[in-house]
Amino acid sequence: MLLLGRLAPDAPTAESRIPKGSVTAVEYLDDLRKASSDAGLAALLESARAPFDRAEWWEGLARHCGLAPLYAVARGHDAMALLPLQASSGTITPLANWYTFRWRPLVTPGTDPAPLLEAIARDLRKRGWRASFRQVPDEDGSATALAAAFRAAGWQVQRAVDDSNHVQAAGGCSYAEYLASRPGPLRTTLKRKTGKVSCIIYHDFQEDIWDSYEDIYSESWKPSEGSPAFLREFARAEGAAGRLRLGLATVGSRPVAAQFWTVEGNTAFIHKLAHREDARAQSPGSVLSAALFAEVIDVDRVTLIDFGTGDDSYKRDWMDDVRPRYRIEALNPGSPRAWPQIARKTLHRLVASRKRG
Repeated sequence: MLLLGRLAPDAPTAESRIPKGSVTAVEYLDDLRKASSDAGLAALLESARAPFDRAEWWEGLARHCGLAPLYAVARGHDAMALLPLQASSGTITPLANWYTFRWRPLVTPGTDPAPLLEAIARDLRKRGWRASFRQVPDEDGSATALAAAFRAAGWQVQRAVDDSNHVQAAGGCSYAEYLASRPGPLRTTLKRKTGKVSCIIYHDFQEDIWDSYEDIYSESWKPSEGSPAFLREFARAEGAAGRLRLGLATVGSRPVAAQFWTVEGNTAFIHKLAHREDARAQSPGSVLSAALFAEVIDVDRVTLIDFGTGDDSYKRDWMDDVRPRYRIEALNPGSPRAWPQIARKTLHRLVASRKRG
């Protein structure tokens, strides 16, 4: 959805970077339901190719997860940028939570993001003393662009790797070719267990099948679900849109493993997976994963499979590549509330510099 050009990390000031008249307005919205009457904003939202870039995703988080949206919108003559945010006690953070694989700005495709993002960053200095953005990707330039924009707008900015995202390129290969590249122990497990586990993949949402998923999840090693109502609503909407890939594995007639994937924009997203602990010996999770990989590679013909965030060891059996996710911390030197943290960070840098010297 978002095509960001790479930006130089250091810039003198926001004013010197933003051509006069290139950004006409920065505004804040708490509801995007009227976006259809705004042609530019509607077009920006309609260009989404991932669930985490859609208004429906953010609205679901607000409705079920207690998040309060603050959409920052910068308008230029022929382009727009939108940052889905929330703000509390002067701290600005993404409109995201544990369900979100990654968070990034939305910018009119093909547009230089710098003037728009810098305008938002400069205006946000009126609203907060701290901005903290997590799970920001940089394969599209988002982390670089955000850090540069806030630095140019006068914030003190630090950027660091915060998490990892396991992915698998799938374009141009068959499932059989992909499977042949997997580790030997995994292939041996699948060869021994596949005939003992039955798998069905649902493209449409069915309440009773989702009930089975929730039942399996409750008996798995996973922590209790943070917001089951959000997840059910999301799965229902993805089914209606034809993007749902909900896998269910059974041993005999008993459902023992379930996985929730979606397919969109040539990418398969692995959202949730679980198996009953008392069925671990049958390896139903591995068998079901294999069935879903075969589905998205050979049937959906995706070019990328995204296993979300976290460095769980089992992901390395299925995924070849790891992409960093960044945390961007920005402090507003114009706010007295930021001064103690700025002083501590400055002292830390001086001490570290002297140790290196």
